[in-house]
Amino acid sequence: MKIIENVAIHPGYPLSGLLVGLLIGMTGVGGGSLMTPLLVLGFGMPPSVAVGTDLLFASITKSAGTSIHSAGKTIDWKIVARLATGSVPATILTLLVLAHFGAANKTVTHLISLTLGVALLLSATSLLLKDWIIARASKRWPDSGRETPAWRTILVGFLVGVLVSLSSVGAGALGTIALIHLYPRLPLVRIIGADLAHAVPLTLLAGLGHWYLGTVDFLLLGALLLGSIPGIIIGSYAARYTPDAVMKPCLGLILAFVGLKLLVK
Repeated sequence: MKIIENVAIHPGYPLSGLLVGLLIGMTGVGGGSLMTPLLVLGFGMPPSVAVGTDLLFASITKSAGTSIHSAGKTIDWKIVARLATGSVPATILTLLVLAHFGAANKTVTHLISLTLGVALLLSATSLLLKDWIIARASKRWPDSGRETPAWRTILVGFLVGVLVSLSSVGAGALGTIALIHLYPRLPLVRIIGADLAHAVPLTLLAGLGHWYLGTVDFLLLGALLLGSIPGIIIGSYAARYTPDAVMKPCLGLILAFVGLKLLVK
């Protein structure tokens, strides 16, 4: 086990944390699809370090959102349990594979970059087509709801666990879209609450695993949180005055651009 330390913190790190915090607060999209590519493409961080650090970053920042949803009783804990049943073993297995081959291995680094690029494109697509997906799911399965077989949710949790462990992306946009398909009659706020609550232990477990592998920079993490905490607060208030019709298409196009850049890099 080793701990990565930077002798100097780039002033752009807190600013990046502030920017990502604002966007999380305004759009609800997790930090994985924004912070990780920013660290890789903007600051030249190795993909493994960017993923590992961002996982703990996401776990801490999303804890606040989970607390708010929990206080408002907008979390379906049955769904959270089903997701975790799949994601926890998937995360452990993925981390064991990374430990076996070495997180700094060139093949592993390439796999992480490839997974990150694909995950970003999927996140962008799901974000841009979110309203259409919701309408289609409700029309196709008008009578479906909580009767959804548990194994389907467990399978989604497994796939999200692998994706998040490799790229730190997937617990937000992709998880929400999958749950909308599985539980189309469930209020969207409860789906978001369940997905957010599940993301906290998932990213924490994956982040601790990456820390053990030596791919977490704690000084970087502190600098990012220094900006993201006030950013989330400001973004949450700004969300009341910013229409989704403006923010979501812009964010979706940004994610698509970054995903393509990672794939053709």
